[in-house]
Amino acid sequence: MQTKSMAARSYKVPLGGLLLIGLLLVASLPGLAREKDETIEATAFSTGTQTGQTFGVTLIIYEFSTPEDRQVLVQAFEKGQNQGLVNALTKMKAVGHVSITGTLGYDVSFIKLIPTPTGRKIRFITNRPIQFGEAFYNTQSQYANLTAGEFDLNDTDKSKNTGILYPAAQLVINKDAQVEIVPNQNPWRLSDPIDWKGTAGVN
Repeated sequence: MQTKSMAARSYKVPLGGLLLIGLLLVASLPGLAREKDETIEATAFSTGTQTGQTFGVTLIIYEFSTPEDRQVLVQAFEKGQNQGLVNALTKMKAVGHVSITGTLGYDVSFIKLIPTPTGRKIRFITNRPIQFGEAFYNTQSQYANLTAGEFDLNDTDKSKNTGILYPAAQLVINKDAQVEIVPNQNPWRLSDPIDWKGTAGVN
């Protein structure tokens, strides 16, 4: 199986779990458009064998995705698993943009807002553009064709803002019928996110 040879280990996620499955299975709030985009900036710190590397991450939010958008992704994954999800994301309009330091970044197809007792969580997932070298040399990394992440924003104590980023990953269903996040590398910790909110009363 192609995912077995990836350098990083897979992450088993029970249905209804934290990041990607929670993103897909928990209903979203209605889509919210705004006059002024919201921007979240953070520093990504590597984990595991990559410890010591850092880079800046910026997520710009144009609007939040709708429950209908979420349902499209759920059905796409049920029918075609990871590739079905990628295909569905490709057809969606951009609701945001993600970039890292020194790059132009790329559009984000799905962003979900989840209210919490202390603030809110913002989860996103999008298809990752495959680089020329990955396709030319047919590397295993090209199968990790999703980027996903989560910001946990605390309105009462900004110092408790946290996040996580999977720059390159895919979803698979294992023999135990669990969904696994299979990253091409260990997830990155997003430290000290700064939330530049958009239109007042919307976010």
